[in-house]
Amino acid sequence: MIDLKEYAQFSTLLIFGNIENLILASQGATAHVNPVILGGLSLIAVIIWLLIGTYGTKMAIKYADYIEIIGGVAIILLGIEAMLEGVGIL
Repeated sequence: MIDLKEYAQFSTLLIFGNIENLILASQGATAHVNPVILGGLSLIAVIIWLLIGTYGTKMAIKYADYIEIIGGVAIILLGIEAMLEGVGIL
């Protein structure tokens, strides 16, 4: 049985990660990428991250605060980059 309390510390990254996935998907759509390929690659990435998250949580739980800060900063920076590319600044 999985104890969801162990994963609660990573809930913010889960929310922002899903937002980032939507941003990346919109970038692919505006770049006219084949949606089937984009969907397949996205699904593969989600499964890989699920496996890493499931098995890596036990080892990384003591570093949860640092991981959340670094992950949040990375997601914000990638989101800003995506928006700037979307409006043609980059």
